[in-house]
Amino acid sequence: MTELTDRQRMLLSLVIHEYVRSANPVGSKHVVEQFNLDMSSATVRNELSTLTELGYLRQPHLSAGRVPTEDGYRLFVGNIVQETELPDSTRRTIAHQFYQMRQDVEGWTRLAASILAHQSRAASLVTAPHPEQSRFKHLELIAARGRQVLMVLVLMGGEIMQRFITLPEPVSQEQLSSAADRLNLIFSGQNIGEMSSDSSELVALEQEFYQIVLDEMEQADAMISGEVVLDGFTNVLAEPEFADSEEARRALRVLEEKTLLNDILSKTVLHGSSLGGVQVLIGGEGIYDALSQCSVVLARYGTPGLATGTLGVLGPMRMPYGRTISIVRFLSGLLSDLVNDTIIE
Repeated sequence: MTELTDRQRMLLSLVIHEYVRSANPVGSKHVVEQFNLDMSSATVRNELSTLTELGYLRQPHLSAGRVPTEDGYRLFVGNIVQETELPDSTRRTIAHQFYQMRQDVEGWTRLAASILAHQSRAASLVTAPHPEQSRFKHLELIAARGRQVLMVLVLMGGEIMQRFITLPEPVSQEQLSSAADRLNLIFSGQNIGEMSSDSSELVALEQEFYQIVLDEMEQADAMISGEVVLDGFTNVLAEPEFADSEEARRALRVLEEKTLLNDILSKTVLHGSSLGGVQVLIGGEGIYDALSQCSVVLARYGTPGLATGTLGVLGPMRMPYGRTISIVRFLSGLLSDLVNDTIIE
């Protein structure tokens, strides 16, 4: 692809900044006046025509100004965009909010989603920290009614799994507590492979719950992400290009359909190229039709090899990328610190 001159890069950046701000096509005269450029409207018009021929801008109507294309946004994000640093006061306020609930994993995923939605004015998603390989931490067995037992399994990383189990015959709470104590003693901190080689001395009741625990941990290992928390849907619906539009509703349904969402997370976060730790998916990248009018900014947080999660925002392509990337990166770092300080043992 043709290399742009410094002037063309600058003008592309100005058009995108102005289009993000106004949601209206940007003309050459407006660019000159808005940014006090030391060049004529004719010069700017010629450069914008060149950028249009190269596929970075388009002209909705012959008499209209220019708007960015997907390729224009990609060039802008990859090579031109400057992050808008969050004010120190905003950083301190956000950090203090998380400090107050640092022991509440469920609480900080909800808080992160709320902050992302507010700061980006887009829809947000945050997945709970999820171990890349489940490790047993603690088991509780509680007698319920008749032959029913409530099993509460806690994994390293903070995940809690609850399940009602019906036994062949009633078992006392004393027997259940004894079985749980033995399993806690033998398997604490172990993954599935380690647990599989250390079960020969279990008695029948312990063996029964041991197999159920292994099943639960295998299911946890098969998951790409933990629970997904969403926020800010009304922000997307309020954008002018999405007002009364089926496009926005199609995009938001992606966040609600877990299979498709997991596919996006696996392709863009686990295998995608990174932008300083942040992935930017523009226009669905030709893969996701439902996102053809949207951009998604995602980042991982946590400790690789132990527990990680994903956070990000979804909004129109006409997105303030500098600020959005900045808040996503800041919260990613903050949540990584929380994972290290509170749930990694």
